[in-house]
Amino acid sequence: MVFKVLVVDDSTFYRRRVREILDDDRELEVVGEAKNGQEALDKIASLSPDVVTMDVEMPVMDGISAVKAIMDRRPLPILMFSSLTHHGAQATLDALEAGALDFLPKKFEDIAKDRSQAASVLRTKVRLLARRGIGIRRPSMNTVRPSRALPDNAPAAKFFRSSSVLTGRVDASAQPTVSSVTRSGKKYQCLAIGASTGGPVALQKVLSLLPATFPHPILLVQHMPGTFTHAFAQRLDNHCSITVKEAEHGDILNPGCAYLAPGGKQMLFEGAGNQTRIVITDAEAIDKISYKPSVDVTFGSLHKVFGGDVLGVILTGMGADGREGSRLLKSSGAKIWAQDQDSCVVYGMPQAVASANISEKSISIENIAQCILTEMQ
Repeated sequence: MVFKVLVVDDSTFYRRRVREILDDDRELEVVGEAKNGQEALDKIASLSPDVVTMDVEMPVMDGISAVKAIMDRRPLPILMFSSLTHHGAQATLDALEAGALDFLPKKFEDIAKDRSQAASVLRTKVRLLARRGIGIRRPSMNTVRPSRALPDNAPAAKFFRSSSVLTGRVDASAQPTVSSVTRSGKKYQCLAIGASTGGPVALQKVLSLLPATFPHPILLVQHMPGTFTHAFAQRLDNHCSITVKEAEHGDILNPGCAYLAPGGKQMLFEGAGNQTRIVITDAEAIDKISYKPSVDVTFGSLHKVFGGDVLGVILTGMGADGREGSRLLKSSGAKIWAQDQDSCVVYGMPQAVASANISEKSISIENIAQCILTEMQ
């Protein structure tokens, strides 16, 4: 099957560059180009693309406005191109909340040091998003920090959800999905969550439903550039009852606080019990690890400090980061859960722990927060 791609950017040079890269993939065909968001809407109506690449800054109609319009009129998978600046981070997060599924740095040298590798990453991302398709998504755009804990019967915020029905593919290795859990009575010292593609929306979905009185510290690893994680932590903090911050070297882990690993670094731990501290280290110092931050590295460090007193959750994401760290945690008695296939943007990381029989349960993103509360409170 060949997937049709629409390339949207106000730069003729950049459109041509993206077209040349994508047309080298036998599964992708660039069927059109647009120089602004309004033109993109017209081209989508006439060309019916399977996936769209979208710039943020454009005249007439910018990328964020275009994403909102596309999601309202004819939902499609959208990959954003963004600058690695504070403004670019805010704009990209806005685009993800509006409905875009993933993003890449606009400068190819920021994707990978080697140009051919950067081109390969772009083709892979576009191909996976095209294969995945998209479901109706209505994010909660104006949520603010609740002044009190949410009642048990509070309606769940509506976020992105996709279905394998849209792709016509059901993975044979996928675990059966459960919607609830029965408390095991196990002792815990922390909650750890790893995510990649689709993770920003999934994390917001989970964390926004946890009360300020959540009894354990929360460790978050989201594959994201270093210029984005501070802005992302601030955004999560504004949406959540718990406190969310970008992790800093020397932070003491406190209950009801989520610590987001900084992009481009690795998050480790030292100490014990209520004196456990965060260690932020240069990613280059850890050999043979391609992800910065890495779920495997953080989960492996949690294994050394907390042993089996951890609930680890692997959310949507490309690749297999988190599998080996989860394996270590499980060997000490930790529980590992995975997001189910139907609610993932990319069923890569959860599939890796599920197919290796490391995860105990697969749970829809809509139910993960309540399952966490049932098990850990």
